Amino acid sequence: MNLNEPINAQRVGQAVGKYRWTICALLFFATTVNYLDRQVLSLLAPGLSTEFGWSNTDYANIASVFQFVYAISMLFAGRVVDKIGTKTAFVVAIGIWSTGAIMHAFAVPMGEGIAAVCSAFGLAVIPVSIAGFMLSRAVLAIGEAGNFPIAIKATAEYFPKKERSFATGIFNSGANVGAILAPICVPLIAGLWGWEAAFIVIGMLGFVWVAVWITLYQKPEQQKRLSAAELAYIRSDEPVQVIATPGEVVKKVSWFKLLTYRQTWAFAFGKFMTDGVWWFFLFWLPTYLSAQYGMKGPDIVVPLAVLYSMTMVGSIGGGWFPSYFMARGDKPYDGRMKAMLVIALFPLVVLLAQPFGYISFWVPVLLIGVGASAHQAWSCNIFTTVSDMFPQKTVASVVGIGGMAGGLGGVVMTKIGGWVFDYYKSINDIHTGYMIMFAICALAYLVAWSVMKALVPQHKEITDL
Repeated sequence: MNLNEPINAQRVGQAVGKYRWTICALLFFATTVNYLDRQVLSLLAPGLSTEFGWSNTDYANIASVFQFVYAISMLFAGRVVDKIGTKTAFVVAIGIWSTGAIMHAFAVPMGEGIAAVCSAFGLAVIPVSIAGFMLSRAVLAIGEAGNFPIAIKATAEYFPKKERSFATGIFNSGANVGAILAPICVPLIAGLWGWEAAFIVIGMLGFVWVAVWITLYQKPEQQKRLSAAELAYIRSDEPVQVIATPGEVVKKVSWFKLLTYRQTWAFAFGKFMTDGVWWFFLFWLPTYLSAQYGMKGPDIVVPLAVLYSMTMVGSIGGGWFPSYFMARGDKPYDGRMKAMLVIALFPLVVLLAQPFGYISFWVPVLLIGVGASAHQAWSCNIFTTVSDMFPQKTVASVVGIGGMAGGLGGVVMTKIGGWVFDYYKSINDIHTGYMIMFAICALAYLVAWSVMKALVPQHKEITDL
């Protein structure tokens, strides 16, 4: 079949297969495992803080190690993915992050080893438990940094542009499912077998996923389960020259070259401003419910499950939303930016979380749920702007650059949070501390959108790479 032949919309559902959605399902489950692994610590943090005597700043430092290493690794992850390919990259990434997840169970012995080595060289060392968890978080971050560059690249390989944001919304909703399952599973496992078992059991899930991935994934041109009609449909809106022929050497594009484009900076700034909001919700919500309402362990399961269930609506609905504007003639990027402006207004409701939180803990939970849902809607669209504007061979690298920016934004947000909470706790005014942080979260998206729009006012696809 000629890949340039137009695809009739009425016969797409009949003639074109659906194997691309199997790949989307695999990406969904990978993202679910990704978020299960990273959220275990935040759910156990109140108990671990008591057991090991951590302050808010101590916990922020542990969380920041993950975010900082994640940020740096994202930059290199994109380059590695473009070099070794989607299939191998995911095997390596999940292998590393699952190992890192399991390492948390042995954080205290590892911390003692780190202390012994540092002492032998006459070096000061941070407390044993903190050192061990920092090392574990660093390994986890190195592996988890690969998930989104790989998943976005796989989506660009397996979906035409008009379906990419929807597919991204679906696999990105795995983050929400992971966030829902974690507060259900983690306290239960920890209660039965101890906190160490929670890290081990959850960490092992990644190795199960790898076996399925190896069995089912091949590049579209090599995938025997993919029909010729579906392959043609996938490539229907791509120039023929972007599809490498067997044995063809694809020329690398340097980071410095990518940084000469405003499109790269728009994506990176958008990630820097908004990723930290999601990190804040993910890492601090259990601590918030504990500090503000005295909720611990099983008490937070239902509120967090409800909150993250709301975010699934944002992720999938946000992925669909740009198609409303595209159906009215907008190019993919322009339709996406209109959708993102509407989405950026929803987090403003988080400003009401503290003023009305005295009514019930459900008020901030539901309002933050709206904000977190908006973040997921925003996230699946900002990721897809990369494949709207850049050729496939550079997608993972650009996502890596933006991911690094987002990770650094997360470091900044987490460190600010730790400092703000300890300061206002010292003056017995934790209420104001959370009000400040929620205000930052609420306004971040409008700032991000304004700068992105200023950098790239109209759709402009890059064709000279």
